[in-house]
Amino acid sequence: MRRPRVVVTGVGAVSPLGSNVSLFWEGLLRGHSGVRRITSFDPSGFPCQIAGEIPDFKPEDYLSNKEIRRTPRSGQIALAAAKQAVLDAGLPDKMPDPERSAVVFGIGIGGLDVVEDGIHVFRSKGLERVNPFSIPTGIPNYPAFVLAHHFQCLGPCTTLATACASSTQAIGEAAELIRRGAAEVVITGGTDSLIRDFPIAGFLSMRILPLNYNDQPERASRPFDALREGFVFSEGSGVLVLERLEHAEQRQARIYAELIGHASSSDGYHMAAPDPNAGGPIRAMRWALQDAELSPIEVEYINAHGTSTPINDLIETRAIKKVFGEYAYKIPVSSTKSMIGHSMGGSGALEAITCLLSISNGYIHPTINYENPDSECDLDYVPNYARKKDIKVALSNSFGLGGQNACLLFKKFSWDGDIKSE
Repeated sequence: MRRPRVVVTGVGAVSPLGSNVSLFWEGLLRGHSGVRRITSFDPSGFPCQIAGEIPDFKPEDYLSNKEIRRTPRSGQIALAAAKQAVLDAGLPDKMPDPERSAVVFGIGIGGLDVVEDGIHVFRSKGLERVNPFSIPTGIPNYPAFVLAHHFQCLGPCTTLATACASSTQAIGEAAELIRRGAAEVVITGGTDSLIRDFPIAGFLSMRILPLNYNDQPERASRPFDALREGFVFSEGSGVLVLERLEHAEQRQARIYAELIGHASSSDGYHMAAPDPNAGGPIRAMRWALQDAELSPIEVEYINAHGTSTPINDLIETRAIKKVFGEYAYKIPVSSTKSMIGHSMGGSGALEAITCLLSISNGYIHPTINYENPDSECDLDYVPNYARKKDIKVALSNSFGLGGQNACLLFKKFSWDGDIKSE
C-alpha cells in the first residue's frame, strides 16, 4: 500500500526574536540576536548573566486570567504558538473532527518552575497553602493537555521528553500517527521556558554556558566559531500543524512543505557528553534519509543542532562529514541557535519551522558570530549573512542530553511526489 503523505499546513512561533512567525523569520534573516541580559531574576551574582528571553510575550492575548494563573509559562507560550499555527493552517479553534485530531508535543524540562514555587510555599507557609494545581500543572504532559483541551483533539495525546531532541522527535512521531491512519490532523512541536536561577546554576555547574559575553550578549552564541564557549539558555515554543495530504487537499489548504522522513537514535554513551565517534547523530541522519528514500546528495540545506559548545559543534561536524562525505562541503549548514540560543524542548520545532520557511521563501538564514574559523569545523556555515537559495530538501538536526538524537527531512511540495509504495 502507498503510505499516506504528510504535509505541513500551519506554523506558529514564540521566540526570543518575538512572539510570532513574522518577527522570528525577519530577525533570522537580518542576523539579529535575541540574547540579552536576564530580566526574570537578578543575575548579578552569576558568572553568566545572559539568556534568550522572549521580549514581547503577553499571555493575556491568548489566555483568560484564570488560565494564566493556572498555566506555567511553558504552557502559555505553547498555546500561543499553537493558536498561531492553527489559524495559519486555516482550521477553526475547535477541530472539526475531534476524534481524528491528535497532539504530539515535546518538552525538555517542563514545569519545574511550578514545582519549585510549590515546594517553596509548602516549606515556608505549610500544607494548607499548597496550590492543588502545583502537581498537575508541573508534570511534563501539561502543555500537551492544554492544546488537546483547547482545540478539542480527542485522538492520541502524547508527550515526548527526550531533552534537546524532544520537539524534533515529537514531529516525527506525529507524522507516524498520520502514516498509520490514526489521525488526519496533528498539532505538534515543543516548548520550554525556565530562565530561573536554579537551572542557570545547574548548567553553570556543568560548565557549558558562556562566561565572557555579559557585556555583549548578542555575541555569546557563536556556533562552530573557534572561540565558542557554550550554549545560551533560552525559552521558546514552535508548533506545526501536520495533515494527511488528502485531508489538506479537500479543504484547499496552503502547504509549506512535505515531511518525507524522520528518525531517532541513542548514543548509549553518557548522560551529558556526546559519543566522540558521533555514532548516534550518524545513525539518525542515515535512518532519516532511508525513511525518505533519499540519497545524501539530494539534501540542499542542513539546519544544524549547532549549540555553540566546543564538543557538540565538533561532533555534529564530524557526523555530517561521515554521512555526506565530500558532498558535505557543498551543503549550506546554519545554526538558528546563534540568534535565539537553546530553548531545549522548543528548539527543534523552531528549527523545523526555519527549514519550512527556507523552502517556501528561498532563503537560508546565517550563522551569526562566525568570526574565527575552526580547523576542525570547516563546513559552509553560512557565516553572518543570509543567502538566497532555492531549496527542495532540508534536513533538521537535534541532538540532546542523554544521547538523544532526532532528525527531520522536509521537501518542497509537489502534487506528483515521489514517495514510493511500501
